[in-house]
Amino acid sequence: MIKLLARVLVRILFRLSYHGELPAQLPERTLIVANHQSFFDGILLGILFPFRPTWIVHTTIARKFPFKYLLWLIDYVVVDAASPLAMKAMVHAIEAGKPVAIFPEGRITVTGSLMKMYDGPAFLAAKTGAWLLPVYIDGPAHSYYGRTRPPYPKKLRPRVRVTVLPMRQLAMPEGRTGRERRRKASEQLRCYFEEWCFRAQPVQGLYDAFLDAVALHGRGYRILEDIRFTPESYGHLVKASLALGRLAGKLTREGETVGVLMPNAGPTVSLLFGLFATRRIPALLNYTSGVDGMQSALETAQIRVLLTSRTFLEKARLTAKVAQLRGVRVVPLEDLRPMFGLGDKLWLLLWALWNPRRVRRPVRPEEAAIVLFTSGSEGKPKGVVLSHANILSNIEQFRAVIEFSNRDKFFTALPMFHSFGLTAGTLTPILHGARLFLYPSPLHYRLVPEMVYDRDATVLFGTGTFLGHYARFAHPYDFYNVRYAICGAERLAPEVRQVWMEKFGLRIIEGYGSTECSPVISVNTPLFCRLGTVGRILPGLEHRLAPVEGLARGAVLHVRGPNVMLGYLKHDQPGVLQPPCSEFGQGWYDTGDVVEIDAQGYVTILERVKRFAKVAGEMVSLEVVERIAAAAAPGKAHAASMVADGRRGEMIVLFTEARGLRREDLMEAARRLGLPEVAVARRIHCLDKLPRLGSGKFDYLALKTMAQEAEASRAE
Repeated sequence: MIKLLARVLVRILFRLSYHGELPAQLPERTLIVANHQSFFDGILLGILFPFRPTWIVHTTIARKFPFKYLLWLIDYVVVDAASPLAMKAMVHAIEAGKPVAIFPEGRITVTGSLMKMYDGPAFLAAKTGAWLLPVYIDGPAHSYYGRTRPPYPKKLRPRVRVTVLPMRQLAMPEGRTGRERRRKASEQLRCYFEEWCFRAQPVQGLYDAFLDAVALHGRGYRILEDIRFTPESYGHLVKASLALGRLAGKLTREGETVGVLMPNAGPTVSLLFGLFATRRIPALLNYTSGVDGMQSALETAQIRVLLTSRTFLEKARLTAKVAQLRGVRVVPLEDLRPMFGLGDKLWLLLWALWNPRRVRRPVRPEEAAIVLFTSGSEGKPKGVVLSHANILSNIEQFRAVIEFSNRDKFFTALPMFHSFGLTAGTLTPILHGARLFLYPSPLHYRLVPEMVYDRDATVLFGTGTFLGHYARFAHPYDFYNVRYAICGAERLAPEVRQVWMEKFGLRIIEGYGSTECSPVISVNTPLFCRLGTVGRILPGLEHRLAPVEGLARGAVLHVRGPNVMLGYLKHDQPGVLQPPCSEFGQGWYDTGDVVEIDAQGYVTILERVKRFAKVAGEMVSLEVVERIAAAAAPGKAHAASMVADGRRGEMIVLFTEARGLRREDLMEAARRLGLPEVAVARRIHCLDKLPRLGSGKFDYLALKTMAQEAEASRAE
């Protein structure tokens, strides 16, 4: 009776929601493992469980007030982690046949995310063969009972979510020594926890997730800043998103795809959430792709209304280009202000602002949320349709493996039309209370490091090319406060990694992804990092490898999971959604990347399938061609392409910024590297500057066209 009353009281005081189901009967040996968010966690679980577990308590906790007076209420075993007898005491507790509960983190989180796991609990589970009963607790970290130090008031009545996940066993890993086996078991348990952390998160619409963040952190919390240097609070974002959403609703239909041509700035964020709230689907156009690229995107997604900013068009010198777009109504946001009449203002101030959940249009998580476009480096850009669940799943997958908190400040210069800049750089901090500074362009190599320093940023995103340029111009102290420098979208050159370590003392965290996967597929983390790889595949994402005929190393990576897109919109079939499908069936996405995955799960990207040339019957990697050129002329940019060759199948063409580079220099470099002569480019074209896309990648489509035109001229 007392336990029932306590359970009711806890549900009322802490707005508790309980998810998942306990098994009808626990196995004889059961180890309950839970993340640790507050001093209240043990009491919370003790009240919820219909059985009485035995708790593993550290000696330092057992001596502290008030725990030494409260422990008599529960069954417990006191252990000293420094004692060799500690493991034996825990084994005896498991073998006694009663369920045993433990917090593998050993301490209460101070970040709100998962912290370091100790080896003991994992080795205990593996040694005894106990079944793990995982419990994920979310919410108490932001209350007075937690140890986080948020810049906003802590909650007296936190909204607590407890999720019980399916039981599983942890096999004893192989190893030459007990220490190695304990380490491997701990890594395995950590991977399980990351998956549980991801699985326990609710699936909902993006606007609902945004309103949850507002409720948690408070409307007065300043979350966003841009080049105007005027911090914007959650309350301002709610107000602006509701107003812009209502205005967009006057121009478009519910469920319609709406073009967005906007810079990295606060109004863009408000516009996106406004479109989410009114169940419109924003399609972010790449304004660096030129008139042809933007026109192709408009036709592919069947966009009839394009929202933009006159000020942005003028400053970015895009006015003339946008004027050339056909079949679309271009609407500057400045022209919408007169349309917001008295009735709209009364609706906003008296009703919508205080009831944002009631005025937003309900959406299903699996509905389309946004359309992004591929770079078009190898053909016409394809529209990638991502759902609310796709984006939120990828955010939670990323958050499960990399710890950050509301004490962090993200610096995002990557444009939002780039999936990396949108999901990881913009939506992730806003939906989880980390402050965000938006900078309009990643190409300002001298200004970006200075702004990172000036705004005290702790998280920086960039491509390998951009990070290399920042390192050239930055002062050694500019990144003094940066905890994470995260690289994606292209391979990170070893010399860039080295200069960041030597000049700034920072280890770049390299990841891998694609727009089709929302975008992150794998990433190195502070806990699991291996140089030369792109880390481990994210939790919840399945993968398979497909061999490629003619390749001695690697296989093509195929993935399937909650972050994989709804499908493509292609230019030859405008408006028709084509779901992902590969040789492994529906729902699988063929990345087109040749990879190797080692025994520990680390992924190494070898090459793209499309970036191989078949020369005299032999498959030659164009990246190897570029590596030879880099060895022959270090510090210069090189890009390889190919054209048809009647005698040898295909011919390799090298474009370089190294004036005077000869084929003899390439031959010598290939001999030094021990690479075959067939990997040496047959033709060399010197350019003042190689064409690049807005993301910093080489524009291989333009280079291939140039190579074909050069060969056609030669034939004439």
